[in-house]
Amino acid sequence: MPKVSPDILRWARETAGLTTEEAAKKLRLDPKRGVSAVDRLVALEAGADAPTRPMLVRMAKQYHRPLLAFYMSAPPQRGDRGQDFRTLPEGRAVADEALLDALIRDIQARQSMVRAVLEDEEEAVQLPFVASMEMGDGVAAVLASIRETLQVTQSDFRSQPDPLRAFNFLRAATEAIGVFVILKGNLGSHHTNIELQTFRGFALADPVAPFVIINDVDARAAWSFTLLHELAHLWLGQTGVSGSQAELAIEQFCNSVASEFLLPESELRDSPLSDRPGMDTLEREVSEFARARNLSSSMVAYRLYRAGTLSRAKWQRLETAFRDRWMEERRKQRERARDQDGGPSFYVVRGHRVGPGLINLVGRMMAAGAITTTKAGKVLGVRGKQVQTLLDSISQGATQQSA
Repeated sequence: MPKVSPDILRWARETAGLTTEEAAKKLRLDPKRGVSAVDRLVALEAGADAPTRPMLVRMAKQYHRPLLAFYMSAPPQRGDRGQDFRTLPEGRAVADEALLDALIRDIQARQSMVRAVLEDEEEAVQLPFVASMEMGDGVAAVLASIRETLQVTQSDFRSQPDPLRAFNFLRAATEAIGVFVILKGNLGSHHTNIELQTFRGFALADPVAPFVIINDVDARAAWSFTLLHELAHLWLGQTGVSGSQAELAIEQFCNSVASEFLLPESELRDSPLSDRPGMDTLEREVSEFARARNLSSSMVAYRLYRAGTLSRAKWQRLETAFRDRWMEERRKQRERARDQDGGPSFYVVRGHRVGPGLINLVGRMMAAGAITTTKAGKVLGVRGKQVQTLLDSISQGATQQSA
């Protein structure tokens, strides 16, 4: 077996955001011959001991790295996220940054495979809207271009029965123009959920296979706003990650594009909402206003604050109340899923997270023999042996809906 550099072991642990104590526990290291678990790991990282292959396999899983990475001669440079559009709070968790890096590596690998198969099959087309505009063109011009390209109106969006189906409608229009939209906020388990302050969305502005990733830890009603925000980044030709705070000018610009699409300022001026003295009444009225338009209550509150209708203090109190409400609902959803045998299957849930765009592309390319089952699984985020079941499940569901 090739020798593993101790620098690689230390790099893999540190970029996973783990201390030696945390890593030793995750790797299930036990004391041996009077040497503690932590000291055993330190010895491995110092080159005083060599890892066994089973240990490397466990490291690959816990550190979110492919096994081959442990045989590199030296640690690589940090992966390119593109631009960082975030304003991060003090004391943010290093572990969340490591999880974000792992998620972005995963998406970039999928995007590379998608682009390669499109080029191999001579289906690669330069999408004209990517990097077609600049901030200097103004919010109205960028928004008009997005609307014209998507062929979606505000009334189309609001006519959908609920926020989830409104998002699905907007996502379908987005994927129809060549953008792949993935819902992904962790590395496969809720234990690795990435908080919104670390990552709300990510845009990969490739001219052939652009991707938008939305943190599905967020409330469903907020997904459409994030999708439109990231589309604005694509129109500006910007690859990068966005967080939950928008203090940078570029983030405020993209927020304005998304906000004007979903809730124009003119409608806010004519709305009956105002800075009510009672928080309970204000919270209820903002929620009802948002629900009637398939919007996020937090987004409506933010727009009211930006329009000068709400004070900063009341906006922040509303933001906290809506966030707490969503967190409680998410907790209840997990409990219901754990206690009930029914509900959507793994394949239905995975299919919705991956999105119709990737599923249809993979199905078509597999039928043409242009992509292997193994690569198809990597693109879809499942094991190779699960690919056909996933494709069949999604196809069967589509047939039942159209019947």
